[in-house]
Amino acid sequence: MSKPLLPPVEYEAAGPEVRAVYDEIMTARGTDWINDFWKVLANDPVTLRRTWDSLRQVMAPGALDPLIKEMLYIAVSITNGCTYCINSHTAAARAKGLTDAQLAELTAVVGMANETNALVTAWQVPLDARFEGGGRG
Repeated sequence: MSKPLLPPVEYEAAGPEVRAVYDEIMTARGTDWINDFWKVLANDPVTLRRTWDSLRQVMAPGALDPLIKEMLYIAVSITNGCTYCINSHTAAARAKGLTDAQLAELTAVVGMANETNALVTAWQVPLDARFEGGGRG
C-alpha cells in the first residue's frame, strides 16, 4: 500500500478552516468519521473547501437521482483506474441501494464502452452526420 505525499490531517490537529469543512462533511453524511481523501486534501485548506463545495453541489439531487450519480462516479473511476474512488463510491452507491446485479452490469457497460471507444479511436472512424450534436439535429 502506498503512502500519501503528505500525511492525513486528523480532526484534533486541524485548524478552524479545516474543522469547518470536516464538520460539514460529517453532518451531510450523518457520521462522525472523515475518510482519508479529505484528510489528505486538508493539507491545502483552499483545495479542501473548493473540492467539498463542488462535490456537494454536483452530487446533490437534481435531474439525476443520487444512485445514478454514484454509478457514474464509479464508471469514471474504473476508467481512470482510481481504486480509492471505485471503492468509496461503490460503498456510497450501496448505501443508496446499489445491488450486486447492478454493479456487475455497470462494470460490463464500462468495459464495453472502453473497448468500443478504443476501437473507434484506433480505426479513426469518422462521426456519422446523424450523431452530430448528440442526435439533436
